[in-house]
Amino acid sequence: MLLFRWAVMLLLLAAGVSFAFYVGTGQVRYRQWGLVILKWTILAALGFFGVLVLERLL
Repeated sequence: MLLFRWAVMLLLLAAGVSFAFYVGTGQVRYRQWGLVILKWTILAALGFFGVLVLERLL
């Protein structure tokens, strides 16, 4: 459980830093990285909630 929480928090932090770099520099590659990281964050969060649901069912 703790691993999922740390993964989601670190991914959110990385996405935020990437978007901040995009705003600061205007380079599109930082926005693209931010979107990719955000996608993986959503997948990690879905995995986390899936594990919670499975624990409740079993």
